[in-house]
Amino acid sequence: MVAAAWLLTAVFYFYQYSMRSAPAVMVPELSTAFGMTAVGVASLVGLFYYGYAPFSLVAGVAMDQLGPRKVVPLGAASVAIGAILFSTGDPTFASIGRFMQGAGGVFALIGAIYLVTTFMPASRAATLVGVTQMFGMAGGSAGQFVVGPLIGSGTPWDRLWLVAGIFGIPIAALLLLLIPKREAPVAGTQRRGLGPAFRAMGTVFANPQSILCGLIAGLLFVPTTIFDMVWGVRYLQEAHDLPYSVAVLRSAAVPFGWIIGCPLLGWMADRIGRRKPVIIGSGLVLLVTMALILFAPVGLFPPFSLALAAGIASGAAMIPYTVIKEANRPEHSGTATGVINFINFSMTALLGPIFARRLIEASADTDRQLAHYQQTFQPLLYGVVVAIILTFLLRETGRKGRTGQSAPRRSGEGPRVMSLKRRT
Repeated sequence: MVAAAWLLTAVFYFYQYSMRSAPAVMVPELSTAFGMTAVGVASLVGLFYYGYAPFSLVAGVAMDQLGPRKVVPLGAASVAIGAILFSTGDPTFASIGRFMQGAGGVFALIGAIYLVTTFMPASRAATLVGVTQMFGMAGGSAGQFVVGPLIGSGTPWDRLWLVAGIFGIPIAALLLLLIPKREAPVAGTQRRGLGPAFRAMGTVFANPQSILCGLIAGLLFVPTTIFDMVWGVRYLQEAHDLPYSVAVLRSAAVPFGWIIGCPLLGWMADRIGRRKPVIIGSGLVLLVTMALILFAPVGLFPPFSLALAAGIASGAAMIPYTVIKEANRPEHSGTATGVINFINFSMTALLGPIFARRLIEASADTDRQLAHYQQTFQPLLYGVVVAIILTFLLRETGRKGRTGQSAPRRSGEGPRVMSLKRRT
């Protein structure tokens, strides 16, 4: 029953991620429909993250306080209604709908991770979290390489959103039926209420390891959420003169790389019993591939290779989702996931408009060229470097890293933060 509930929640994650990424392949159509520039459309689309980031905290606390069965179906219903509102073509309704997609969509990832970390074996946590993200990035890839050809063949953009919204209603109903009513008992289960909820959130935020996890995940994720999923197709069209259909497929190779990288890197972290080496190694690969995507001569590498490699490497952004759970008390599992999601996607919500303004200033409202994109998105490379440095400060929570460390405190004795000292 739990496995089926997790699988359907992962499908919900696929569903909402496809709508998260779909606008990247219909910017001209959305510009015409809403009477906005490409940058205006990017701001409208970015409202997703203004819902996704703050509701990460709501979803995490609600998962611990109420359980996934009472909140995950509501999230799916919110995404469905948001898609229908977006399909109206009215800027106000579309803005509300896009916000609702983000606010409801966050319950997919946090719900799936909650089921994994609460009911599944701890030795397979990173692997299963990676598989969960695989579903999401499969949706992100489908939102581009499936929707792109449909738009290119003349399918109205609003019809696609309406159908997507209707499709979400049975998902919400099935989630209500499949997610179990009762959860497995967790040591030190906290009381319900706003007081315990705020205390749990404060405990997780007060743990420096939680902040490190959020920053590392966000800095490894931003090249995907901002550069590829918002500007990737336009970059390939305007900077490299690629046809629309080719640009869509190449841009979709990044989330396709996540389909490979998330479960693979999660499995590697579980296999070797360490989290940090996988994050650092993947960060170095991401740094090199992003630099080559921006600055390498055209045609130097086979088509799709750099985008695929970047997607695989950036899949390491999901490993901190396992680390933060292992670095905090077990009864705060949902809250911890909400906190890392909040930090992660707050960075996308805040940085998205900044990069859009930088691109406008770089191009001075003229036709955008390769140099404009290079000038705008070069700071993404610095962000990856910072993520690698921060990983060295992260406490190793993998199986082998915990060997010889002092045991975590019991519930009620404060945050589950392991001692840095080794036994002698």
